[in-house]
Amino acid sequence: MSKHPPSLIESAKHRKERPALSLDRPLHAATARLTAGVSPAALVQAYTDWAQHLLMSPDKQIELVEKAARKWSRFLEYCPHAGAGPDCAVCIEPLPQDKRFAGKAWQAWPYNATYQGFLLTQQWWHNATTAVPGVSKHHEDVTSFVARQALDLVSPANFPLTNPEVLEATVEQGGLNLVRGTMNFWEDWRRAVNGEKPAGAEDFQVGRDVAVTPGKVVYRNRLVELIQYAPATDRVHPEPVLIVPAWIMKYYILDLSPENSLVKYLVEKGHTVFMVSWRNPTGEERDLGMEDYRRLGVMAALDAVSAIVPKQPVHAVGYCLGGTLLAIAAAAMARDADDRLKSLTLLAAQTDFTEAGELMLFIDEAQVSFLEDMMAERGYLDSKQMAGAFQLLRSNDLIWSKMVRNYLMGERRPMFDLMAWNADATRMPARMHTEYLRQLFLNNDLADERYRVDGRAVSLRDIRIPIFAVSTLSDHVAPWRSVYKVHAQTNADVTFVLSNGGHNAGIVSPPGNTRRYHQIATQDDLAAYVDPDLWQQRAVHHDGSWWPCWQVWLARHSGDLIELPPMGAPKKGYKPLCDAPGTYVFEP
Repeated sequence: MSKHPPSLIESAKHRKERPALSLDRPLHAATARLTAGVSPAALVQAYTDWAQHLLMSPDKQIELVEKAARKWSRFLEYCPHAGAGPDCAVCIEPLPQDKRFAGKAWQAWPYNATYQGFLLTQQWWHNATTAVPGVSKHHEDVTSFVARQALDLVSPANFPLTNPEVLEATVEQGGLNLVRGTMNFWEDWRRAVNGEKPAGAEDFQVGRDVAVTPGKVVYRNRLVELIQYAPATDRVHPEPVLIVPAWIMKYYILDLSPENSLVKYLVEKGHTVFMVSWRNPTGEERDLGMEDYRRLGVMAALDAVSAIVPKQPVHAVGYCLGGTLLAIAAAAMARDADDRLKSLTLLAAQTDFTEAGELMLFIDEAQVSFLEDMMAERGYLDSKQMAGAFQLLRSNDLIWSKMVRNYLMGERRPMFDLMAWNADATRMPARMHTEYLRQLFLNNDLADERYRVDGRAVSLRDIRIPIFAVSTLSDHVAPWRSVYKVHAQTNADVTFVLSNGGHNAGIVSPPGNTRRYHQIATQDDLAAYVDPDLWQQRAVHHDGSWWPCWQVWLARHSGDLIELPPMGAPKKGYKPLCDAPGTYVFEP
């Protein structure tokens, strides 16, 4: 167990120890309540870097003036044609993912001119905040992101008088849409104030509607419960499957409704499945670090699986940060000649953080230091801070479009299992959170072979077991080109899958979903490196879910079917403690 005192969150090699009487932390903690955990200093640094270099770049200023003149000229030329008929050519096309102005009502005057002017303004600000000579890439990304958020706030789609679809609904329904929207707003406000889940989430109760695959909790410590699922076939593959989800989510994303459950799919295909269920930490767990999560989580679960199913190597599966932690554990095991792993499956999991996507907007020295001071007060990172950051990355879909639909149109999107799971938030211990932000995101210690386990550095190049890596096209948390880097980091045969969908929906992709497709290809360790763009051109395209491809891969790396293993191993200290889904998953 970690020896670090609970009050010392950060490592001394990164930051100097604070004096006994410090005003920084209470000030920063109070500020964080007003800024949703975003550091004002980080924003000021980015803005100052951009503004100073723009001020000292007359060439860029002249370019922006010329662009503004051309856009005004194009807009003024467009307006008469737009008023004469809705079929005239637009002067700017929305981005492919921007669906705000796709409706027919937006193509009529004056709304077509309104949204065209907005998009031209948005494009100009993108030009203004990018490609300014001398601005650091990180500060450029932050400045551009903040400018986009500010513009999205005042989008004509967000206001009833400038949104023709809202106006039409108001006229047709005699204002009842606004009445329903007001009721929706007050219900959401009441639930938020009382700490309740969103409307409709009560229809997806854990253990009744989701997380219902039969099983037993066969091991428990202060950090995890280990669930062993009951077999659904007469015989099973000899090698068990151990799944390690991320600790920033409740485990049952992989055991949702029966039709969406990856666990149920695996047991019905003859696999013995174990699942780690992480505890939702409080301030009492503030001193738990990354090493505690590896040792009490991955390694303790692996010890239990090896005791229950002895003499059989394990198919290890890690999702998101659980996959990153699993890769660390696998590298340490390979270094120490621990051969208990048969294969490694990484689901939307990064092992190199140089291209970690828009999440890096919230990660720099100023922001991490601010978070450390904020977490010192409670001992953990509250789920609201994490949820807010993820929502900002897709604000059009998760904030503004939702606001228009719920409060202006008076509509409610029906709740479904994945959305209900997403509202079942978790926290993160302060020490663990600052360690993974600094060691993985800021310093990239794992990829650069500086990450230490048991006092010694580990290298992913020591991993030689087969790897199955899954990524998703629209992943804003673990971009697929970042996940792809595992090819060059390990000495293993890598089967790589690129599925459509996002970080969660692309993984929860059961067979039968006609909207899903994926590409897949296996790269031999001895073959020449293929860059991600060339891989995407060459990889075989398949319609449907990637689950069957993975199950075939697992079966190919497994032995012939055998008799069913026991449920737990009471004589070895792993007796069944309670029915799945266990107790930790219910902790608020």
